[in-house]
Amino acid sequence: MSIRFERDGDGIVTLTIDLPGPANVMNADYRAAMAATVTRLEAERESVTGVVLTSGKKSFFAGADLTELIAVTADNVAEFAAALTAVKDQFRRLERLGRPVVAAINGHALGGGFELALACHHRICLDDDTIRLGLPEATLGLLPGAGGVTRSVRLLGVQAALPLLSEGKRLRPAEALAVGWIHDLAADRADLVAKARAWVLANPAAVQPWDGAGHRVPDLRPLDPDSYPLLAAAPAVLRKKTHGCYPAPEKILAAAVEGAMVDVDTALAVESRYLVELVTGQVAKNMITTFWFQRNALEAGGSRPAGMPRTTVVRVGVLGAGMMGAGIGYASATAGIEVVLKDVDVEAAEAGRAKIAALLDGRVGAGRMTSQRRDETLARITATASDTDLIGCDLIIEAVFEDRRLKNTVLAAAEAAARPDAVIASNTSTLPITGLAESVPDPARFIGLHFFSPVHRMPLVEIIRGEKTSAETLARAFDFVRKIGKTPIVVNDSRGFYTSRTFGTYLTEGIALLAEGVHPALVENVARRSGMAVGPLAVCDEVTLTLALRIRRQALADLAAQPGSAAPPEHPAYAVLETMVSEYGRTGKAAGAGFYDYPSGGRKRLWPGLAERWSTRDPGVSEDDVRDRLLYIQAVETARIFEEGVLTSVADANLGSIMGIGFAPWTGGTLQFINSCGVAAFVERADHLADTYGERFRPPALLRDMAARGDHF
Repeated sequence: MSIRFERDGDGIVTLTIDLPGPANVMNADYRAAMAATVTRLEAERESVTGVVLTSGKKSFFAGADLTELIAVTADNVAEFAAALTAVKDQFRRLERLGRPVVAAINGHALGGGFELALACHHRICLDDDTIRLGLPEATLGLLPGAGGVTRSVRLLGVQAALPLLSEGKRLRPAEALAVGWIHDLAADRADLVAKARAWVLANPAAVQPWDGAGHRVPDLRPLDPDSYPLLAAAPAVLRKKTHGCYPAPEKILAAAVEGAMVDVDTALAVESRYLVELVTGQVAKNMITTFWFQRNALEAGGSRPAGMPRTTVVRVGVLGAGMMGAGIGYASATAGIEVVLKDVDVEAAEAGRAKIAALLDGRVGAGRMTSQRRDETLARITATASDTDLIGCDLIIEAVFEDRRLKNTVLAAAEAAARPDAVIASNTSTLPITGLAESVPDPARFIGLHFFSPVHRMPLVEIIRGEKTSAETLARAFDFVRKIGKTPIVVNDSRGFYTSRTFGTYLTEGIALLAEGVHPALVENVARRSGMAVGPLAVCDEVTLTLALRIRRQALADLAAQPGSAAPPEHPAYAVLETMVSEYGRTGKAAGAGFYDYPSGGRKRLWPGLAERWSTRDPGVSEDDVRDRLLYIQAVETARIFEEGVLTSVADANLGSIMGIGFAPWTGGTLQFINSCGVAAFVERADHLADTYGERFRPPALLRDMAARGDHF
């Protein structure tokens, strides 16, 4: 049976949810089983002392079946709404059974699974830091529509509940206890059951707080002047975070506030109405597609060569102990891998190790790591200037400056010292892997591992397969990336690969807008309002203006050395960059002056000289065009890269654009953005931009063919 019904001698019924499949999900099987179970409890109520709800899986409950949710459209939304109402009715019947109901949470309880727990009078969870509890629906463009908003607000108050709901936070059990989402922790499974049974016996007349007489939401009451500041400030605070790109947090706020003004059953109906709006919207479909289905497929090995045995890296040598090298060393050491951190001298290597120590100290201070584990992690790291310490390394990762000669030198020396079968990798962000592979005797063992800065925060690694990279090498690199907890995307070799090439178009388009007379503040603000993580001018300062020029010059030199290669088209951004660097000496944040000023002790601000030099009263570029130029240029470039075969997976494209270069998450990624626009409509708009602003917006033949067929990615 999907839900086992077991009554003991004390009349306590244990309901063990154990649906077919690896996890419990709120699908049709669950709805039917729970309906029958609640009906039986009601029928046998007089012989029931109380109920303990638990799971037969390793996790407690995984939540809604997203294959059902993503299929909801305007045509079948009534069917979805009816199923939602049925689930919520089951929850209400359970919590109004007239008998104490305890959720014995033995593993992850997320989304609908945690909403089921909230419908229980008492919640006890295993005290296990690997368990996560929460309502993460907002991260998929949805809201917790099975009572999560309504019950959390009544339990915690609007101000305490809103961050948990609108940010989709996943808490450890101790954190959930601290905020008041759960009531107790248990040391082990036996303790969990014992505590649940004891609470049932001690609380025969349990009632949910919101079903008690005179219950009010803690911090929000109708017509109470003390509530007005919250009502006035909350929408503005939310809009500052979302820029209006994400409907889910706004609907969560509306459901929370409106629901707080009415009785609990009306509040549940309000919550349902807002979920129906979201689930039929495009943003939710974009985010579910990319952040659930595509991400899960990638992390399960969707881009990993089939048939290759799983491997585990034991000892990694990192060449270069700067910001990137130290970050790679940190990620590896925290995953239990021995690290050799090598630089030109021991002092530089030790400085890199000190950066890692500082990151570990931060985790200890935040309560996320014990001092003992910190010491064990740091002990795995050897700082050195000698290639002989690389003996025994089964993976080498080069992370030195973007200089081909330097990379070739350090790679050749490291390869000679490492194990004969070691994978040799470069962290280059732009230089073709096939060319760098010539520095080692066996190019089949050479691959690109492009990390993103800062490594300890950025979740993505772009794996670049050179012309001679073997399937075994790719599989081993993939396994390493998963071992350190990162999401891998796999692309074929080319200059700039996928992420750097697409990212470059965002930076140069922002600078081109400046060159055309658009005020820099408008460029930056529209970029953020469109959902981009950071404005293009600010990002350019971070990576330095000189780097963009150096990459351009290297590309021109390399192409000039290749007979028959066409030079890349001129781009208006590079004249601005040359002026900024050569005429004004402004090279970026590291130098204290770039597109922004960086006053000591103050917040950065756009350099007034930008507007004085380039802005015009009427540049003839609308805000809509600014927005579309910044988004479309990246999507068009992604389509070109896909057409060229550098990208071979839609999932790699979408996840790479969001997790690697900060493309607007509400779109679901660059190719999903094209899908959501409609390929034909996207091509039409891109053609208009090309006619107006330049051929760089012209869509490739791939998109025209797809539009003609009515196809999508």
